[in-house]
Amino acid sequence: MESAMNITCPAPAKLNLFLHVVGRRPDGYHLLQTLFRFIDLHDTLHFSLREDGVVRRTNAVEGVAEEQDLCVRAARLLQSETGCRLGVDISVEKRIPMGGGLGGGSSDAATTLIALNRLWSLGLSRTRLMQLGLRLGADVPVFVFGENAFAEGVGEELQAYPLAEAWYVVLFPPVQVPTAQIFAHPELTRDTVSITMRALPKRQLWERQLRNDLQSVVCKLYPEVERYIAWLDKSGKAMMTGSGACVFAEFTSRSQAEAVLQQLPHEMRGVVAQGLAKHPLHDWVLD
Repeated sequence: MESAMNITCPAPAKLNLFLHVVGRRPDGYHLLQTLFRFIDLHDTLHFSLREDGVVRRTNAVEGVAEEQDLCVRAARLLQSETGCRLGVDISVEKRIPMGGGLGGGSSDAATTLIALNRLWSLGLSRTRLMQLGLRLGADVPVFVFGENAFAEGVGEELQAYPLAEAWYVVLFPPVQVPTAQIFAHPELTRDTVSITMRALPKRQLWERQLRNDLQSVVCKLYPEVERYIAWLDKSGKAMMTGSGACVFAEFTSRSQAEAVLQQLPHEMRGVVAQGLAKHPLHDWVLD
């Protein structure tokens, strides 16, 4: 939905269908390989044009101060890089759990960059927006890239990777996992052998080798995550996404996924989500 003054946009969550830590740079950043998949679980962002250059968030988001909000930071970064004198009011409807590894904050930032590029008539390319996004966080560029992707580096080296239609049961353990804590843990595996994108379609690779290298550390520190994985693993191959805490399993049909979710114990929370072929705002940006 949009008008000349107002835009409402989705900010979809992502899953890491695997996540390998293959090394570490001299500056301490970890080198990763992962496969990003967008799903239709999303936050909703509302943008209202201001003529006075003020950027503000108009609603409270629990646990996130306005000055630290990635949406606000993205808007101000876009202003400073382009010299734009327009401003914006931003309202955020959160549905993606925070601290869950689903990329909610990064997706909100990317949607802000894409939406304001349009609302402020800036005309920046996808490549430029991805460069700005990387300054906000390693997961922001993939949401600007707009396609399911095989990723390397710190997560910013992206190659489009078409994925078949799929449905997911996504569970929300009642914990927030600090990403920095997991990457700093001495027991984290940091030497997984690199794979090539061409090897991914081989089913035996999916079943035997692909995993989330952060999962064992998170499960050790947060037993609730391990409990959710164990429950979901009875119905399909369960895996943690990102640095946790959310976990998921893939199914070929909505009915399969919904049948599993209906068995969810009353004290657990989760949803059924459909895999997306592209980001909903993919075509808003020129390559």
